[in-house]
Amino acid sequence: MPERYYVNNAIPYVNASPHVGFALETVETDAAARYWRTRYGADNVRAVLGTDENSLKNVRAAEKADEPIDQYVERLADEFRALGPLLNLSFDDFIRTREDRHIRGAQKLWLACDPDDIYKKMYRGLYCVGCEQFYTEAECPDGMCPEHKTKLELIEEENYFFRLSKYQKQIERLIESDEVRIYPQSRKNEALGFIRQGLEDFSISRSQERAQHWGVEVPNDPSQVMYVWFDALSNYISALGYADDAELFKKFWLENDRRANVIGKGILRFHAVYWVGMLLSAKLPPPTEIFVHGYVTIEGAKMSKSIGNVIHPKTLVDDYGVDAVRYFFLREMSYGADGDVSKVRLEERFAELANGLGNLVGRVAAMAVKSFEGAVGDAPFEHVDLDALLEESMREYNFKQYIEHVWTVVDSANHKIDVEAPFRLVKTDPAGAKKSLAELASMIRWIATSLAPIIPATSEEILKRYTGERLIHGEPLFPKREG
Repeated sequence: MPERYYVNNAIPYVNASPHVGFALETVETDAAARYWRTRYGADNVRAVLGTDENSLKNVRAAEKADEPIDQYVERLADEFRALGPLLNLSFDDFIRTREDRHIRGAQKLWLACDPDDIYKKMYRGLYCVGCEQFYTEAECPDGMCPEHKTKLELIEEENYFFRLSKYQKQIERLIESDEVRIYPQSRKNEALGFIRQGLEDFSISRSQERAQHWGVEVPNDPSQVMYVWFDALSNYISALGYADDAELFKKFWLENDRRANVIGKGILRFHAVYWVGMLLSAKLPPPTEIFVHGYVTIEGAKMSKSIGNVIHPKTLVDDYGVDAVRYFFLREMSYGADGDVSKVRLEERFAELANGLGNLVGRVAAMAVKSFEGAVGDAPFEHVDLDALLEESMREYNFKQYIEHVWTVVDSANHKIDVEAPFRLVKTDPAGAKKSLAELASMIRWIATSLAPIIPATSEEILKRYTGERLIHGEPLFPKREG
């Protein structure tokens, strides 16, 4: 079987415009996809972005905006789709859960589940529309949502349930053995802790009335719509043409050893437990990798509409440029932990790019052009061990560590200039100066190639200047910012 890689980030609700927290996730997913394309080939990697449009919270947001729900979700979906060009994302597909291919795929998955695993009963429980999730009284003794800090709604109605409890041991074994590998280890431990408390069956439908007649209709029961998570999770296979047994589904799900999700920490149980259970019931292979990132805060505070600190990613791109924003997200955020977006840290990371990488690229090319008309030749640069370190970091979705490995060469190259001083050496030993510049050029080419998943446009520009018989001295890669 050829090596393949299929990756999705969690599809966001379209109850508001995209913010920097979701932008982080899309950039992480894109960096992974770009990296593995260089290893497996473009045809053997597929990355999918999309929008979750069937939730009650979307309906309520549309009502608040005094806009028809179908028109509202389409408008917001377009905003999320626009993140592609804004952040230079290389996604292969964009799926909306209002699309026919998805609706048919979600219904097919429902019917594919073991009939014994889906049953109907009356249920009374505490519900958070923000999470689209029921909570037990033990989880929320104060009646407040632990995630949104809002009062939970008491709901009582007849729904379909999924027999998740039946799969407890199997799900636990899959995660414990790393057949479903969760990164980082702390999130794997969290998932196992949740499972070992005892899995309960969960509701997978809502009445048409409570759903306000918005959602994917339950097969053979028009009085009910699917619980948004049952519907939403199926996007990972419906995007591959599961409804029609498409070749993409066969290639990237059935005949692929790497099926990955990049998600936020708040939805771990849905992906590591609910989704895995649903797939087991339908006799389909589960995901093999789940990377869980933390939340983004703004200047140390949680993002909140009421505070007014929600930042659209375009604001950062307009101020710093797309590659600097991508670099900031992937360099700044600690592995799997929460991270903060602040003006001070943005400025520091921009300066790091400009002074560390930008100046290096500019200085070497300028010296080569001035002293040798850009023709310095080639020199070996051993990087096999470094390449292995980069692959290990990317396999674990440790983007920060990945960049740190690359930056050891950036620092080494800058140090080499200071020590060898080819700009002075050219007066006494032109051959030695030329050799030094050739070695530096080789280091820079490796740096640019390695940073291609992180800052693709900048990487392309560096390689354009450093590929060919003569180096080219161009404009600064990261011009000095005004203000």
